[in-house]
Amino acid sequence: MRWAILSDVHGNLEAFQAVIGDLRAEKADQIAFLGDVVGYGADPNECLSLLRNLTDWVIAGNHDYGAVGLTDIDVFNPMARAAILWTREKLSGENQAYLRRLLLFRNNGNVTFVHATPNQPEEWYYLFTFPEAEEAFLSLSGDLAFVGHSHRPLILTKEGSGEVEAVNLEETVLKPGVRYIINVGSVGQPRDGHPEAAYGLYDEDTKRFRLKRLPYDVETAQRKIIKAGLPPFLAQRLSRGI
Repeated sequence: MRWAILSDVHGNLEAFQAVIGDLRAEKADQIAFLGDVVGYGADPNECLSLLRNLTDWVIAGNHDYGAVGLTDIDVFNPMARAAILWTREKLSGENQAYLRRLLLFRNNGNVTFVHATPNQPEEWYYLFTFPEAEEAFLSLSGDLAFVGHSHRPLILTKEGSGEVEAVNLEETVLKPGVRYIINVGSVGQPRDGHPEAAYGLYDEDTKRFRLKRLPYDVETAQRKIIKAGLPPFLAQRLSRGI
């Protein structure tokens, strides 16, 4: 089975449409979405409509829960909080109910799909350091986890009791006896210096993971954010990938 794994659309309709168009060419058997379909961007309902028609393998992100009052947005930075409050006012009742039903994680065999980390997913921890990754591997029940949340693609490995290591990001073949945590990056707000929309492809048969980056109409997404009255930096950052 070939999986397409997406995360962190954040209301960016133009980026989401670009990825969906590419998915048709990739012909994935299953599509997983790792959370944060809303927040930051100007098209929350439109992105939710696309997502609901795309797949039912959907995980909750902190912005999804924040938009419907299921997580504390007081811990969000001021721009993120402003965007969530704006999103709350815009979401349809049907989409609010949909977000409330989303789970924090799902498993498929020995593979975990989660927005933040396998350890305490409701706390929305980040995986920026090797010690943080060690904690995540301790809670990983299987051999592989796909995550999002940080908006920064990353592949972490741990073999037995050895130390956590980072491996080639763009493409890798998973090895037997090694466990992996793979961050698939962000569709709608990349933060690794690459403004292109990012998502992952994983082939269960060949054990090959590949990160894809796609150009999209950044200027239109930026104009919508400004027109909506959202913080201008949320538009500016899109062209810089920060």
